[in-house]
Amino acid sequence: MNARPSRTRRLTTAQALVAFLAAQYTERDGERRRLIAATWGVFGHGNVAGIGQALLETGPRMPFHQGRNEQAMVHAAVGYARQSGRLSAQAVTTSIGPGATNLVTGAALATVNHLPVLLLPGDTFAARPADPVLQQLQLPTAGDVSVNDCLRPVSRYFDRIVRPEALVPAALQAMRTLADPAETGAVTLALPQDVQAEAYDWPEEFFADRIWTVRRPAPDPHELALAARAVRAARRPLLIAGGGVRHSGAQRALAAFAEATGIPVASTQAGKGSLRHDHPNDVGGVGHTGTDAADALAREADLVIGVGTRHTDFTTASGTLFADPDTRFLNLNITGFDAHKQAALTLVADARSGLEALTAALAAPPGGGPPHRVPDAYAEGYARWKEAGQRLTDRVFAVPDPDVRPTQLQVLGLLDALVTGDDVLVNAAGSLPGDLHRWWRTRSPDQYHVEYGYSCMGYEIPAAIGVQLAAPGRPVWALVGDGTYLMNPTEIVTAVQERLPVKLVVVQNHGYASIGGLSAAVGAEGFGTAYRYRDADGVFTGDPLPVDLAANAASLGMRVLRAATAGELRTALADARAASEPVCVYVETAPAAPDPAAGGEGTPCVHPDPETPDTVSGPPPVRAWWDVPVAETATRPAATEARAEYERQRAARRHRL
Repeated sequence: MNARPSRTRRLTTAQALVAFLAAQYTERDGERRRLIAATWGVFGHGNVAGIGQALLETGPRMPFHQGRNEQAMVHAAVGYARQSGRLSAQAVTTSIGPGATNLVTGAALATVNHLPVLLLPGDTFAARPADPVLQQLQLPTAGDVSVNDCLRPVSRYFDRIVRPEALVPAALQAMRTLADPAETGAVTLALPQDVQAEAYDWPEEFFADRIWTVRRPAPDPHELALAARAVRAARRPLLIAGGGVRHSGAQRALAAFAEATGIPVASTQAGKGSLRHDHPNDVGGVGHTGTDAADALAREADLVIGVGTRHTDFTTASGTLFADPDTRFLNLNITGFDAHKQAALTLVADARSGLEALTAALAAPPGGGPPHRVPDAYAEGYARWKEAGQRLTDRVFAVPDPDVRPTQLQVLGLLDALVTGDDVLVNAAGSLPGDLHRWWRTRSPDQYHVEYGYSCMGYEIPAAIGVQLAAPGRPVWALVGDGTYLMNPTEIVTAVQERLPVKLVVVQNHGYASIGGLSAAVGAEGFGTAYRYRDADGVFTGDPLPVDLAANAASLGMRVLRAATAGELRTALADARAASEPVCVYVETAPAAPDPAAGGEGTPCVHPDPETPDTVSGPPPVRAWWDVPVAETATRPAATEARAEYERQRAARRHRL
């Protein structure tokens, strides 16, 4: 008997792709979500008649958001994906040429942070009826290369659809990658503009609803037994929670593990908020921008348990933080590549599954006996550090005079006093990530949204839009400095167009404050980091530039609240939080008072007595090093002095073998 022929649907390649995307779902723990919830786009000749026309025909089954900048659209999609727990993502379509190459930075950010986004750039003609066409890059040695090949190294999966029928396997591979918790990141399907518009008879099965299971792999029993043995043998263990805890939704499992064992929990930028700030086991951020408590524990730890973290240089203080020569690492990670870092004992598994299994193994030791807990003296010691840290945070957040300009830390203090667990804070680059990592008191598992894997200036405003789309009804704050604002303010127009009530806080400090401070510490004397006129010697040390960022935000359609004093800022922040439309709060900050006890970026950690934290007026110094190489030869004293300090600090680096 002959097989029954499949039914087909005649559509263009672009129409088929959009229809396929609208039928894709993820499922984890019984929760089902749209895999591709919406598409962002800027249209040009390379996608307007293909994907653009297909989106028009598909209608509300594939919602569309109008972007202004291609990089910013990727940031918005990434913000959406992170807020959605990686269970739902968005697509981004662009024309060929500059529209496509503008995606590269956003794609790198997504892949570095293991966050799903689907990129659909237009491409030059597959049939090559004219060669070259507008915006086409030509290489004399390779006729099959286009600018979209720039996206290969920053994509987890890349394909160019040169024939309509090639879309079927490529689309399935793209969805597999997006839904795989170990593989996810940016996925690129490059779409030649002629192929987008070409019709084909597609099998009806291609458009059926398809569910992609987001797996929770359990740990190998042998690895689990070795991990439990290592934890039981440790006397001073420290757990470092990374972004994998949040991606897995493992916050409750982490809390249960910490409460059962008494092990303190520090956090990376991506992992901050895995425990609430007031949880007894939470000791705050760790590393170069870490708390006194977390960094003191790291220096003394004999076992570091990394959960969902890559152990980047900020976390390890460039290999100098974990000072005990006998320190060993145990890494619980869903990818073997990251689990093996720091020459660690590995537990390759989903973060929640792994933590639950490890908690159970420690509760029932082989041969019987009581559940495992750290020594009482160890728990009492880090509790004292935590209490001292809370008092220190109260001090640096305090606003003693409401009639003066606030410092940046006081801006955060005023916001800290206003928000609840419903609020989400978005930040990415500059000096704010360091202040937030060390001082912010996180109140909910998804309140803290700081992208620091790629540390991309310009991420905050579009990402806040993505977060707001994923969390309607919640107050979403984008915190930006003036340098970051000037990088990418264009999506303010999208927030206004969509009537999304994002709250933008612009901190004006007339330059790149973070890099300015780093420049001074490494002997570059702040060169080229201030937004000022040239002086008589040609250096940018003159008066501040007369740039009005508040007026710029207003010109893009935002309601703007200017705050000249701390008291005015308190009122403006409360007004913004209650607003139902996009609002910008603009504040010019005062420099922090110098701390006479503070050294440079490389100041070694000499901790004060936790019972009597320092009481000087400025913020305490950074207490963990970060490796930024200093000029080995120089004539200026600042650089030669910085090099001597650099040599002293890097001598403490340890390579784990």
